[in-house]
Amino acid sequence: MARYHSVDHEFRDVKFMTASEKDSVLRDWERFVESGFERRRFTDRLYKHLTLHCSFIAHYNINGFYSEYFSEKRNTAKFIDQFTSGISAEYGMDYWLKGDYEDINQAMCKEMLKYAPDLKKGLDREIEEEDVGLARMLLAKHGRKLKLEDEDGKEG
Repeated sequence: MARYHSVDHEFRDVKFMTASEKDSVLRDWERFVESGFERRRFTDRLYKHLTLHCSFIAHYNINGFYSEYFSEKRNTAKFIDQFTSGISAEYGMDYWLKGDYEDINQAMCKEMLKYAPDLKKGLDREIEEEDVGLARMLLAKHGRKLKLEDEDGKEG
């Protein structure tokens, strides 16, 4: 059984993926996460790994998957959470971190932890703005207004 040592990770060959292929997936992953999930960084190799070995369903194709997780902020947060908590966003289990792909999947989690706090902070802010906008729209629909205060007591 061959092993591959990258700078921070050691991967082993398994039946359907060589250690070198695992390293290539990790490099794609690093670029994708570091970019803040830019579509151009979401490679076919990464998509296939996520759907075959990380407990995500395909959502029809690469574009459907990308749309599902990166067009809505709440879903992007769920995606990040999978790689920080270890619990599958779609199945609620952690088995994807065990077995033949545990080395690459745990490496992906380790990489996500570098970026997750900043990514989540930005998402949380955007989700809050969406929620407040929705609340205002619903109140306006019924002819009502509400004075909102932020956590510092300032009206917003």
